[in-house]
Amino acid sequence: MASRLEAILSALMVKLERGMGLKVLRNSPLPTFGPTGVLILHDGDPGDPEVTMSPLLYHYIHEAELDVFTQGENRQARFEEIKTGLAALLDEDRTLGGLCDWIEAGAPVPEDIHTQGAAVVKSAAIALRIHYATPDPLI
Repeated sequence: MASRLEAILSALMVKLERGMGLKVLRNSPLPTFGPTGVLILHDGDPGDPEVTMSPLLYHYIHEAELDVFTQGENRQARFEEIKTGLAALLDEDRTLGGLCDWIEAGAPVPEDIHTQGAAVVKSAAIALRIHYATPDPLI
């Protein structure tokens, strides 16, 4: 049986794979890039929970991270398409089918990566804040 967080992250991964039309990886080192783009979902940090006692629940605002990479002459336009596509995708169902209370994206932190002999890569880290509660931090 998967923990609540693993179920949420797995559902998010499936949603990204189906809805973004890009290669999506999880907790992966840097891949080879292409002009369409690559997304890497990192599990992130659950932070310290708020705790309610009756019933006992641990309320998390877990911060996962989505790394976005695109390359080529159209990298800026493609980056904008990816951002707006992600916003629309998350807005479709912010509870991931009831697995979490809410999911929201933070503002991206863009950067151009220059490497010798290769096209410039546009990258960004996007925080994904996942609000959920569980009766036990381990499940």
